[in-house]
Amino acid sequence: MEMHQLRYFAAIVDEGTFTAAAHRLHVSQSGISTQVAKLESELGQQLFDRSGRQIRLTPAGEAVLPLAKNALAACEAIKHTAAEFADAIRGRVRLGMIMGCSIPAFLDVIADLGRAHPGIEVSLHEGYSDDLQAQVLTGSLDLALIGYAGSVIPGLEASIVIDEPITAVVPAGHPLDRADLDLGDLRGERILCLSPGTGIRGAYEDSCRRIGLDPRVDIDASSPAALLRLAERGAGVAVLSPSSTQGTGLQTVPLANAATHARLGLITRRGQLSPAAQLLRTRLLAGLQAG
Repeated sequence: MEMHQLRYFAAIVDEGTFTAAAHRLHVSQSGISTQVAKLESELGQQLFDRSGRQIRLTPAGEAVLPLAKNALAACEAIKHTAAEFADAIRGRVRLGMIMGCSIPAFLDVIADLGRAHPGIEVSLHEGYSDDLQAQVLTGSLDLALIGYAGSVIPGLEASIVIDEPITAVVPAGHPLDRADLDLGDLRGERILCLSPGTGIRGAYEDSCRRIGLDPRVDIDASSPAALLRLAERGAGVAVLSPSSTQGTGLQTVPLANAATHARLGLITRRGQLSPAAQLLRTRLLAGLQAG
C-alpha cells in the first residue's frame, strides 16, 4: 500500500469522479484508475461501486475512507514537523470560521500553534459559510472552516471533517418524540433552523425540495445553542445535526427521508499555500478528524 494510492482514493471521494480527481492531482485518469485498482487488489475489497452512472463507496470504502484521510493527515504532519526543525516557519494566516464556532479541537489547534510557532500570526474572521467561500476564492482568506451541503463552489478544495444527516430536536414527551420521523411530520410545527448560508440550513432546504415540500423556517439564528434553548421553551422543532445537540437533554429524532447531509469542511483555494497556512491546515485537519 502506497501513500499516493490513499491520496488518489480520497481525492476521488472528494471530487466525485475519477476524471475530476485526476485533474486536481495533475495525473492521467488511467493512472489514477490503475493505482486504485491495485489498492483494492491489495486490500481484497472493492472500495467503489462502479455499477451505476455515478460511482459510490462500498461499505468497505466507507470504513476505509476516514482511516485513509487520517493517514494522509499524519503523513503531512510528519513532513511539516521535520521542516520546522530545518527552518522556523513565519507569516500571517487569515483563517475564516463559521459563525459561533466553538469546536474544542479547532480552538485547541489555534492555541497550540501560537505557543509552538510564535512567528506565525493568525487572523480570525467569523462569517456565514457562503461568504467565507467567496473570500477564500478571491484570496481574502487563506483557508476557512465552513458548513455546507452538497459541494463547495468551483475553484475551491474541501477536506470533509464531518458529514452528518439532519435531525429534529424536541423536548422529551413532545408529540414528535418518536424513534424516527419524516420531514412531512414537521408540517404544522414551527421550525427553528440556522441562518441561510449554513450547511445545516442548506441540507434542510435541499432535503425538503427533493420530496416536494416547502422548506419553511419560522425562526433562524446563527448559533445552534440559541435554537436549542428555544426548543426547550417550546418555541418549535429545531432542525440541526446530531453533533450540535450533544449533551443538551433534548430528544434528537432522525429524519428518515432527509437525503442531503450537512457537512463541515476545511476549504482552501486550488494552488499553493504559504508554509504558515499549510502548517495550520495540516494541524487543523489532524485535530478535527481525530476529534
